[in-house]
Amino acid sequence: MSQISARNLTLGYGSKKVLHNLNLTIQKGEFLSIIGPSGVGKSTLLMAINATTSILGGEFQVLGQDLTALKSQEIKALRSKVGVIFQGFNLVARMSVLNNIASGMLAGKSLIAALFKYYNRQQYEQVYEYMKVVGIEAEALSRCDRLSGGQKQRVAIARAIAQKPEIILADEPISSLDPVSARRVMETLKHANEKYGITVVSNLHQLNYAREYCNRVIGINQGRIVYDGPPQELSTAIIDRIYQTDRAREQEDSRSPAPSFGEQGLQVPA
Repeated sequence: MSQISARNLTLGYGSKKVLHNLNLTIQKGEFLSIIGPSGVGKSTLLMAINATTSILGGEFQVLGQDLTALKSQEIKALRSKVGVIFQGFNLVARMSVLNNIASGMLAGKSLIAALFKYYNRQQYEQVYEYMKVVGIEAEALSRCDRLSGGQKQRVAIARAIAQKPEIILADEPISSLDPVSARRVMETLKHANEKYGITVVSNLHQLNYAREYCNRVIGINQGRIVYDGPPQELSTAIIDRIYQTDRAREQEDSRSPAPSFGEQGLQVPA
């Protein structure tokens, strides 16, 4: 079942075009990563799914909604079905892990219940389940400003799950983490994807993690999709096509060290 569909889609900011003539379909339950050099529009595509990027041409549907025609209330309803995980975590630092996760439920509560952060027994049981899914239940009452970066990101994932979304967007979720924490976060996203059938779309700089955890990769360069397929088919030639910008750069890189594929992921020569 298609959840996201783009046809000849052009995206940008104001009148500035960033991505051109995209044709893309994402099915329910996929775990997809978007890769490519910095500044090519990976975040632009990701956040367009959440209706925060200007559509400058073409057709774009998310969860059956035509994003070129949505009104403000319809956009709000769409965003309630899309969880977002940021590189900077976006947690309330002084609030406990439990209450940060529970805040993912606020959109479905009455104004009074939301103001007083009232959750019933069933909702607290759900929060505990989400804490176990991400492996953070031991820190339930800890303030989030006392957690490590990896722990904070797992709390952010649990909060997104608590929203009961159909799609989770993860914008560079591991770029600031050490390799051990990064791997734990990717395992957590994969577990949420498999356990709840949530479609996960993530921007990643680390190619090795995309290969290991995702079932599909989209490569972007110069504002266009240059690869769309399984990670197992990412040959050296395809990787070069994704990460090189023009013939001059390609010739320059032929005299430079080859990209490294260590635990930190692909490192493109400067």
